[in-house]
Amino acid sequence: MTRTMHRRQFTQAALAALAAGHAPAWGLLSEGDAALGVRAALERGAQAAVSLLGREDGFLGNPLVRIELPGFLREVGKLMKATGQGKRVDDLVLAMNRAAEAAVPQAKTLLVNAVKSMSVEDGLRIVRGGDTSVTDFFSRKTREPLTATFMPIVARTTEKVALAQKVERVASRAAGMGLLKAGDADLKAYVTGRTLDGLYKTIGEEEKKIRRDPAATGSAILKKVFGG
Repeated sequence: MTRTMHRRQFTQAALAALAAGHAPAWGLLSEGDAALGVRAALERGAQAAVSLLGREDGFLGNPLVRIELPGFLREVGKLMKATGQGKRVDDLVLAMNRAAEAAVPQAKTLLVNAVKSMSVEDGLRIVRGGDTSVTDFFSRKTREPLTATFMPIVARTTEKVALAQKVERVASRAAGMGLLKAGDADLKAYVTGRTLDGLYKTIGEEEKKIRRDPAATGSAILKKVFGG
């Protein structure tokens, strides 16, 4: 038997066993079924995350992904609130989160396409990886194009708030003094990055739910691969 055939048999057995959440059970599933199960779980997780986040209060009302002012600027915000300017700060935080909620639905097609193009190696990396394996997969495949898609949407929303420009000027000076990360000084880039972080995190959480209770999905392939 050739080395290539050995490798294919090992990959097939490893992916099947790992995806099913068991100790190795060689030949339990075909490579096709195992890969299909992982893809189905990721696609459902992505669609669920987009539905959860891409609506009013999807970010603002979720403490796990809510976008606050970055680092040092939170202290500035507290000072402004203490001097009677709390509404201006609240309006900016609201705009930042509304921008994220408006941007997320634009991600659906790209996320689904990333899943459909997933390789066997991607599948193995996900099922063998730790808690961030799903997040890492989507970030690697989609962060760059989604940043380009999200940025104009974020800009249109945040630029409507007069305080945004003042915050960026303060942030730029703070970054120059080492009080703030350089990447956080650009409010639009900061909000876009936090939007993507929240999206990927939520996809990972939704995928975990599917693994824990595949029967609840009503999907035959998910029950076969993850049902154990």
